[in-house]
Amino acid sequence: MRMVDLIEKKRDGEELSTEEINFIIDGYTKGSIPDYQVSAFTMAVFFKGMTEKERADLTMAMVKSGDQIDLSAIEGVKVDKHSTGGVGDTTTLVLGPLVAAVGVPVAKMSGRGLGHTGGTIDKLEAVEGFHVEIENEEFIDLVNKNKIAVIGQSGNLTPADKKLYSLRDVTATVDSIPLIASSIMSKKIAAGADAIVLDVKTGAGAFMKTLDDSKELAKAMVRIGNNVGRRTMAVISDMSQPLGYAIGNALEVKEAIDTLKGEGPEDLTELSLALGSHMVFLAGKAQSLEEAREMLKNAMKDGSALETFKVFLSSQGGDASIVDQPEKLPQAKYIYELEAKEDGYVSEIVADEVGTAAMLLGAGRATKESIIDLAVGLMLRKKIGDAVKKGESLVTIYSNFEDVETVKAKLYENIKVSSEKVEAPVLIHGEITE
Repeated sequence: MRMVDLIEKKRDGEELSTEEINFIIDGYTKGSIPDYQVSAFTMAVFFKGMTEKERADLTMAMVKSGDQIDLSAIEGVKVDKHSTGGVGDTTTLVLGPLVAAVGVPVAKMSGRGLGHTGGTIDKLEAVEGFHVEIENEEFIDLVNKNKIAVIGQSGNLTPADKKLYSLRDVTATVDSIPLIASSIMSKKIAAGADAIVLDVKTGAGAFMKTLDDSKELAKAMVRIGNNVGRRTMAVISDMSQPLGYAIGNALEVKEAIDTLKGEGPEDLTELSLALGSHMVFLAGKAQSLEEAREMLKNAMKDGSALETFKVFLSSQGGDASIVDQPEKLPQAKYIYELEAKEDGYVSEIVADEVGTAAMLLGAGRATKESIIDLAVGLMLRKKIGDAVKKGESLVTIYSNFEDVETVKAKLYENIKVSSEKVEAPVLIHGEITE
């Protein structure tokens, strides 16, 4: 088998066999196939696409390129959730304890964030003492005992994907649905899930800016999952404005606590219930999505979701008293209000640019080496469609430095107020189950 022949075959729009795809991924991972040939291959995929079979084969070839987590010692159906990213996306912090509270095992492998705010692990580390450096055996024991645990990402999970992604990044082939879908799904499958719920974002703050592209990506990932034997479904949710009100690590932990109490922002609560219902249903704990939703609402009402969160934090060394005393979370030195310059209605909040404003404060990482300030961030006081009076706060800025003029300028530029009333955006644009 020669790589040049396979490049030519894909260039001409033909379907590659399982053996041919395995040859490419295995050779590239081991270094026997050079970057320049794989660059040509990814560009051929970019223009010619891949069949469903090729996408499933590519995903499984990347899964097999490194470690695979064996979660078979955990009782029950392990359901994982993946979000394609966004701003102020606190759903994992809410979903983990909420779904675990109704008896669904949540064995979560998470990474650190590169972008507007930290990843799930960074956010959880705003809780003093919390750590994810635990052995696999302890991780499995904790999930069996508490129904929830979070572990840091294994160093050798899907090495082919890491190598391929770095190459795509510098060859203008990132925006290819088959390659994006295979990349995401390979990591989820290697992490040992039996079923996968995907939260595919759409809008200004999302990776996929248009609804059509988001639907196409969701369908591609659902089909890959189902084709390789994982029950998979997707929710397409709005990211034209940040989710919830908090953007920043400690601020998002506090918002997650409020949501678990049933006192959180309407959009974050609704999306958590929608995603959680699918997780509970796929795990076989409910006969219908409606029944699953009621179970989750009851877990919020009776305090069991909050109690599960406390047990989860303390089991991994965290100070669980922050649940009742959130003032123990890291606090910023300075608090400023971004005041509205006129009366009207909030007509636009450009999610990714508002996220960048939070990053300027230190809430996120511009590079892998950046150190996150867990205390800082933004708290939106208004969302799209809300009325606002001149002088009223649009955003509260939490900072550890005095001069926030650059941050304010960025926010004024990207939060628009109009005289005409604007409808709030639709939160959930659809669900894809096959």
